[in-house]
Amino acid sequence: MRAVRIVRAATRGGTVGVVIYTKPGCPYCMTARNELIARGAEYEEIDVTTTPGAQERLAELTFGSMMVPVIIEEDGSVHVAAGGG
Repeated sequence: MRAVRIVRAATRGGTVGVVIYTKPGCPYCMTARNELIARGAEYEEIDVTTTPGAQERLAELTFGSMMVPVIIEEDGSVHVAAGGG
């Protein structure tokens, strides 16, 4: 079973539709990133350890669990890793 299920990849058109919150050394993040790449998705990666405000946003998205990776799809749906880091 995969750590993150990607429901829909971003469409091409100049804007990034998928956002992924990650942290260095997280194998679940690497798996999720590789899935996005394999699907040809355009995405923005946000490192929660270095990006100002990212930890606060991550806390909102995960209801305080601070679990990564978190993927926000183009349609606004949020996918939190089931057993991430």
